[in-house]
Amino acid sequence: MRSTTTGKPAGKIDLVIASQRQELRWFGLEVQAVYFSGAGMEAEFTALRQDQHDQPPYPQYNRRPDWRSSSAKRLMPQLQIKGPTLRRWHSKIAVAVDRPFFASLGGPSVQPSQDLDAGDVVWLVPELRDGRLIRGHWEVLTLESSSERLLAADAVTRVDFERVLLQKLQLLQGES
Repeated sequence: MRSTTTGKPAGKIDLVIASQRQELRWFGLEVQAVYFSGAGMEAEFTALRQDQHDQPPYPQYNRRPDWRSSSAKRLMPQLQIKGPTLRRWHSKIAVAVDRPFFASLGGPSVQPSQDLDAGDVVWLVPELRDGRLIRGHWEVLTLESSSERLLAADAVTRVDFERVLLQKLQLLQGES
């Protein structure tokens, strides 16, 4: 992709995996990690560097994986922009995520397809064994079914939303 205003590269593919045995064949590869909400990670890395115990130290601050920001807000737009282009070019986009990330998207399909002609997005879920990254689960989905998984969420009822809102307002009033 190129910017329409500057002409400079925009929306690059993370990696390109290519082979030229008989003909050139390649796939785009996006690697998506989960973002965390809460305090910054620097204190945790400092604690890890200084720790002398066999087990890693307990986290110092409260934070949680932010699956929605990582999937619907970060990965989804990339697939929506890059996926159709690669589809037109008769190629695929692969997405590498860890097991908890993939589980947050619904996990493996009931009958996962490994037919590269059956879809546009190759989902890769590698595993770490004995310090080595190995092939774990993988499956092929269409861009549309990948988008459905990335956007999947149940809306809360207005009553539930307002009940929680009122509780938070009462807490704030109690603090002042």
